[in-house]
Amino acid sequence: MEERRIDARREPVIVDLEALVPEDHLLRKIERVMDYEWLYALLSPYYCHDNGRPGIDPVVLIKMVLIQHLFGIASLRQTYREIQVNVAYRWFLGYGLLEQIPHFATVSYAFCKRFPDEVISEIFEHILNKALNNRMVDPSMVFIDGTHIKASANKKKFQKEQVRKAAKIYSGELRREVNAEREKLGKKPIEDDDNNNPQNPGGGETAEKTVSTTDPDCGMFVKGEHERQFAYEAHTVCDKSWFVLGVEVTAGNVHDSVAWDAVYDEVTRKFNEVKFVTMDAGYKTPWIAKKTLEDGSVPVLPYTRYTGRQDRYKPWEYTYDPANDTYTCPRGGILRHTTTDRDGKRTYRSTPEQCRS
Repeated sequence: MEERRIDARREPVIVDLEALVPEDHLLRKIERVMDYEWLYALLSPYYCHDNGRPGIDPVVLIKMVLIQHLFGIASLRQTYREIQVNVAYRWFLGYGLLEQIPHFATVSYAFCKRFPDEVISEIFEHILNKALNNRMVDPSMVFIDGTHIKASANKKKFQKEQVRKAAKIYSGELRREVNAEREKLGKKPIEDDDNNNPQNPGGGETAEKTVSTTDPDCGMFVKGEHERQFAYEAHTVCDKSWFVLGVEVTAGNVHDSVAWDAVYDEVTRKFNEVKFVTMDAGYKTPWIAKKTLEDGSVPVLPYTRYTGRQDRYKPWEYTYDPANDTYTCPRGGILRHTTTDRDGKRTYRSTPEQCRS
C-alpha cells in the first residue's frame, strides 16, 4: 500500500522570493536592462508629495500594465488576479508573497485620470528611442494593419442614430483636381451640395449608425459571417522585428483606409527612412497609393484578381499613351478621356463608328 503524503500546505516556511524565479525568465531579462529613474522624474509632477496618503509607486502601475501586454492577459482585472498567485509577477513588482497587490481600479484610474495621454506617449517614445539607439529597429520597411479589440459593452443595448458621414481627409484636394480636369474637358465643375438640404443644415451625407448606450465611443462591426459586436480597432505600424512604431485607435466600424492617414503621418513624421509600406487589401485605395508614392515610398499591396466579364477585353490589354492621355484597344480603336466623376474616376470612350468597324 502506498504511503499517504503529508499535507504541507499549512506548514510555515522561510522563502527567498529571488530563488523562486528562474534565471532565464523574461521578466528577469527586462529587469536587468531597465532603468526606472526617468519614469520617476517624468511621473513625479502628477503626485502630491506634502499632503494626503502616500500614493502607489508609479513604476509598479506601469509594470502591471507591462505584464498584461507581455503575457497577453485580457484585462487589468484578470492581470490583478494573475499577479496575486504568480511568484515571478510579484518579484517583478517588488512585492512579497503576503503583500497586497494594488487593485486594478487604481491602475485604471492612474491611466485614465492621473496620467495625461501626452505622458503615456512620451513613455512609449522613450522606450522606442532606446531600441533605435541600440539599432534594434529598422524603419525602412513598415507594416500597417488593424486589429479589432472587443469593447466592454452589451451588444443588446444600443440605439439607432442619424449621423453625418465624416469627410475624407483628401476630399478638398480631390474636388480641386476633379474640377480642374472637368474644366479642361469643357464640363461643369462639381459643386459642394452640403448646404442645399434643408433637413440637414449642417451639410454632408448622413447615415444610420448603431450606437452603444454603454460605451458610445466604440463601434458595431460584423465578426465573421453573422456575429455582430461592439469593438475598437487599433491601427498599428510595426517594423520587421515587430517593434510598434505608431498606433491609432478608432471605433470598430471605421474602415482601415479612413484611419490610415493619421497613423501613416505619425510614422513618417518620426522616421525619414521609410522606403516600403506593406498593407493588406483594406488599404488598397487610389489615395493611399498616391500619397505613398509622392512621399518617395513604395506601397506594397496585394494583387486583386480580375472579376469582370470574360467576353470583353481585359484592362491590361489596352495600351496607354501618356502624351495624348488616350488608350488604344487591341483592335486599334482610340479611347479618349471624356469626363471625370466626383470620386476622381476617369471615363475613356471611343466612338460607336470605331467599335463597329
